[in-house]
Amino acid sequence: MQAIQLQQPGGLDKLDVVDLAAPGEPGPGEIKVRLHASSLNFHDYAVVAGMIPTEDGRIPMSDGAGVVEAVGEGVSEFAVGDAVVSTFFPGWLEGPARIADFRTTPGDGIDGYAREQVVASANSFTHQPKGYSHAEAATLTTAGLTAWRALVVDGGIKAGDTVLVLGTGGVSIFALQFAKMMGAQVIATSSSDEKLERLKALGADHVINYKTTPEWGKAVSELTAGEGVDHIVEVGGPGTLPQSIDAVKIGGHIALIGILTGRQGDIPTIKLMAKQATLKGLIVGSRRDQIDMTRAIDTLGLKPIIDREFALHEIADAFRHQESGKHFGKICLTF
Repeated sequence: MQAIQLQQPGGLDKLDVVDLAAPGEPGPGEIKVRLHASSLNFHDYAVVAGMIPTEDGRIPMSDGAGVVEAVGEGVSEFAVGDAVVSTFFPGWLEGPARIADFRTTPGDGIDGYAREQVVASANSFTHQPKGYSHAEAATLTTAGLTAWRALVVDGGIKAGDTVLVLGTGGVSIFALQFAKMMGAQVIATSSSDEKLERLKALGADHVINYKTTPEWGKAVSELTAGEGVDHIVEVGGPGTLPQSIDAVKIGGHIALIGILTGRQGDIPTIKLMAKQATLKGLIVGSRRDQIDMTRAIDTLGLKPIIDREFALHEIADAFRHQESGKHFGKICLTF
């Protein structure tokens, strides 16, 4: 089978297309899946770019979608021919967070889904939403579930709430879509006026160009009559968190899910304290969260936004497209 392996110390020029032996038949509690798609996330980029060290020869990509080819003894949840999508933490089945690292995450601590076939625990997958392509399903494992957990599981979003999303990456677009699906108002930011128009077309009630309005936290406050927003999906980290604290309402919720502006920095803790807001970090979600999200998608018919698809052997070009920042929504690999 064809696969991608990352040679250490990493870098986009260290992604090799290789031929590997196909996996054998699944054992008890396992399934064999013919993979057809993956999608790119910042975490995947950090791995392949060498920002996160991993084993030499690691198969990257945490997201994988495909079709069940064989079912091992004791597996009743899946049958041959089922369309499935991977889970980010195969061992976190339900309940509160129990994992604080990526040792069990495909594409990081273990081999991922940049390959044509895999045999894995049945807990490593859930059913795809009805009517989804494999590429669409592959966007859910990391980006979709992160947005779902931020707003629904941790945030307890309800109709009439206000939500702030930052930028036009996969998590932010999903957060906009889920928020509108839940009956919330959405304020969205971008440095591109063209992308701001696309955000409005997706349902954003207000948009802000953060390049021309660097104090966008105050602008958000003004748009909400001085109250601030109920929820913020904070993808930037230390470089944007001070503005997010300005933008959140008293007693509001900031879901810290990204570090696009760096790993550490100065945070105005006195402002956060005065706002009496909840700042909660999170990493994706549980398998049960993914099942619940899929049920909601099936009920309401949400479809992800895919910017562009690349072939498996074009994986380096796909990451270069991600590096450029020109994408709107998800970038996928199909094979």
